[in-house]
Amino acid sequence: MKISIIGAGSGSFSLKLVKDICISPFLPEVEVCFMDIDESRLNNIFQLGSRYAEEVGKHIVISKTLSREEALVGADYVILTALVEDNSHLVECWDIAFRLGYRFGGSLHIMHDEAFWVNFYQLQLMEAVIKDMERITPDAWLILVSNPVLAGVTYISRKYPWLKMVGMCHGFNGIYRVAEVLELDPDEIEFEIPGVNHMVWLNKFTYKGKDAFPLLDAWLEEKSEDYFAECSYSNKMGPKMMDLYRRYGVVPIGDTGHPGGGSWGYWYHASPTSEKFWNEDPYAWFIDKHFANSLRHIREIAEAVRDIDKSLRKTFSDNISGEPMIPLIEGLSGSKTQKVIVNILNTGNFVEGVPLDFEVEIPAVVDSKGIHGCQTKPLPKQLQRQILRDRVLPVETELEAYDMHSKKRLLDLILMDPWTTSIEQAEELLEAILNIPYHESMKKHYNDW
Repeated sequence: MKISIIGAGSGSFSLKLVKDICISPFLPEVEVCFMDIDESRLNNIFQLGSRYAEEVGKHIVISKTLSREEALVGADYVILTALVEDNSHLVECWDIAFRLGYRFGGSLHIMHDEAFWVNFYQLQLMEAVIKDMERITPDAWLILVSNPVLAGVTYISRKYPWLKMVGMCHGFNGIYRVAEVLELDPDEIEFEIPGVNHMVWLNKFTYKGKDAFPLLDAWLEEKSEDYFAECSYSNKMGPKMMDLYRRYGVVPIGDTGHPGGGSWGYWYHASPTSEKFWNEDPYAWFIDKHFANSLRHIREIAEAVRDIDKSLRKTFSDNISGEPMIPLIEGLSGSKTQKVIVNILNTGNFVEGVPLDFEVEIPAVVDSKGIHGCQTKPLPKQLQRQILRDRVLPVETELEAYDMHSKKRLLDLILMDPWTTSIEQAEELLEAILNIPYHESMKKHYNDW
């Protein structure tokens, strides 16, 4: 089979995929095609992937190309990981928004890396890839890893019903952090974490077959204060996350409530004093951790490429990555039936309270016949309403604005933001973003008032 990775130069996902293919006993003959428009990064990940496979002793045909069309020829699986907008542009626009009074925490389409000006370019990229696939490899699966997974799965599944497509996110792996803190054997836990992408909640949790929520409650009572005193800011088991658990009775997992998902729960970010109390600092997390770690990883790849004597198995380990893409492909190829966390439309009412034609993140059984979503235990009614207000309605408005080329609907999206205090403020932000020279194509797109 041929697996093509669009946006392979980021390195992180690409190397993990090669590792998982090497480790998998169910994928004996695989061709991996790396595609990126950054030739330097593309060459680095190509060399690294080839060396890693050679070290492990797994025969994989690995190729590289700067041409998306070439990468798609003969592809069975197309993994889209590319990000169009540069992080420096994202921060520049954040600074504009910050000056106008917008803040992290609930500002999910502005002070977040899924800001509306980022999503615009991502949706355009997704559509361009799909149109190429329709011409070149219409039977291939599109595996969407690039954000916005929530908006992307919803929009693409509705507009291109012929396409075999699934969204993937590794945020559910946050459950293993919960297990680590509670000192539980990860092989002995079972869980269910339903919701919509970047807003998923642990509502089934067992350890050795018994309800594990009492173990979490005991930790909160006996050990959490010591943990809170030592943990870093914006911690996924920190005071904010545990307060959300106390409030709703289910645990926010992955990017739910975290800066990586937009720091949902704006009331925790209402002032610097409030953020300090809850040990939250979304801006520092993005700049000093998320963006810095991405650059560090790129440097590590470049350094490993230069040091030809370095053992890649020791440097990058030879453990399974925890990314869900290769288990998904194992299932779809018929090699092994797998249970995988996927992002698909809620066609089977898999998550109660979410519209049937909207994206949900759920467990699914995956085999050669496709992806079979699993019914999940209902989330608390209050959370169902929060999902509708803060995820479904804004995304529907954003997609309507994008599809209709409507500047008015884009303004409506900004008016929904909890930090918007006036129409004038929202209009000033919109004009400032659209009038940045490198956003000229976006300005032309939103031409219908």
